[in-house]
Amino acid sequence: MLTDPNTGRLLANRYQLVELIGKGAMGRVYQAKDMLLGGVIVAVKFLSQALLNKKMRERFEREATICALLGEKSNHIVRVRDYGVDENDIPFYVMEYLEGENLSAVIRPHPLPLPRFLNITRQICLGLQYAHKGIIIENHLSPIVHRDIKPSNILIIQDTSFGELVKILDFGIAKLLQEDSSQTHSFMGTMAYCSPEQMEGKELDNRSDIYSLGVVMFEMLTGEMPIVGETHSFGGWYKAHHFSPPRSFESVNPRLRLPKALENLVMSCLAKDPKARPQNVTEVRQTLESLEQRFGRGQQLGQRIGAALSKLPVVTDLQQKPSLSADEICWQASWPKDKPIAAIVFPHIITNGSEALATLWVMLNKQDIQNRQVSTRYNHFLFLMSPHPMMLWITALHNREHGARWLPCYLDLKTAIGQRMVRRLGETGCYRILFFALTEPEHCANVMTSTIAPIQRRRFIDWANTSQTLITTTQPELSKRILKQEFEKLKPKILMKLETIYTGDTTDISD
Repeated sequence: MLTDPNTGRLLANRYQLVELIGKGAMGRVYQAKDMLLGGVIVAVKFLSQALLNKKMRERFEREATICALLGEKSNHIVRVRDYGVDENDIPFYVMEYLEGENLSAVIRPHPLPLPRFLNITRQICLGLQYAHKGIIIENHLSPIVHRDIKPSNILIIQDTSFGELVKILDFGIAKLLQEDSSQTHSFMGTMAYCSPEQMEGKELDNRSDIYSLGVVMFEMLTGEMPIVGETHSFGGWYKAHHFSPPRSFESVNPRLRLPKALENLVMSCLAKDPKARPQNVTEVRQTLESLEQRFGRGQQLGQRIGAALSKLPVVTDLQQKPSLSADEICWQASWPKDKPIAAIVFPHIITNGSEALATLWVMLNKQDIQNRQVSTRYNHFLFLMSPHPMMLWITALHNREHGARWLPCYLDLKTAIGQRMVRRLGETGCYRILFFALTEPEHCANVMTSTIAPIQRRRFIDWANTSQTLITTTQPELSKRILKQEFEKLKPKILMKLETIYTGDTTDISD
């Protein structure tokens, strides 16, 4: 782990620097706590002291501005929250703290399977689409060319709502295309991913990023580069990008079977002439979405499940079917009318005759549900007594291909539903997870059962009894925030455990 003497420093009387987590040509990045917001984890980037000149300050401030404005528009671009200058006159900006893997690390072991490739690339396109549309600077719309699209600038994180979420990083050399500004005729970028016109230092537009994306797409699918310089010098890469035709997929991997439309898309992005490429990233995204509909993993299975479920009656009053088994009751459930059609998780007790079932209701996109049909189920529980008795109920679904899907749920133990649910979990030692697709909320798409360790069951009763004796507080949100921070700290440890125990089959684990 990187260390730095600034560890522990309080910046701007607000951000406490925790540890150095990265450094590059432009500067250093620290993990920090936003003390004004109760210790929320953020990332702080400083401009290198070796670059404290007017030109680099302006570029650094421009990067912060671009990310701040674009982050408000797109969930696929890192979000900047604050900008300032410290007591030593060194500029810094504060951004969201993201835990994940960059795309370079993801594809290093092996190329991506087609469904995952389509999902990740579509999200990259969504982020680039907003950048290319531009931001308002001085009352004018200014399109943005990233100029450094490459795997190490694409971060893949596991998000509780979206699953595998893509974030575009490092707008440090991005170019604002403004009518009244001239382009600097100099080369900037990463040579292996640069367009021919970028190597020449020419004026660039969005099609240069599309070329870089083409290089990235080829690498994601094959693990190799489509164009290779004779040497790793500027001259070697200049010649390769200008005169070497891209390698075919077949020449790299004769066993690789890809849709012809996808091969054509990648090769068109790699055209030497910008006019021969897709003219905007929306064209690329639309082609990918069309392919995703046709070749997404589990599509045929999903269609068969949907056809079978469509023949089942929608049960509106679950309490009127005491003769059904617990699982049958769950399968015939439909999404409550008082809940939004959105990616949410909430607890619910279903009454089956004289039996009360503890259940966790989850809404996701259909593909995500299908992706996790085979997964390790894992649960963990955190309890906070003060300032307000609150339990964080953590469920994780994990498989190697799609990583972990986190399903966190908070139970307020000063409420009737919180008390009833935590006691039911302790009494039965299990709960059922009901999955609903965003596009088909009228039918339950899948049901899983997760068991709870005996020692944890005994804790539930103690937590419920203790909470009843406490004086009611008015700070449940603060307790939630503290529990969420503890959850973020636990995630890497849980993931490590899940990776270690994953068997490739459906497994149920309780901590």
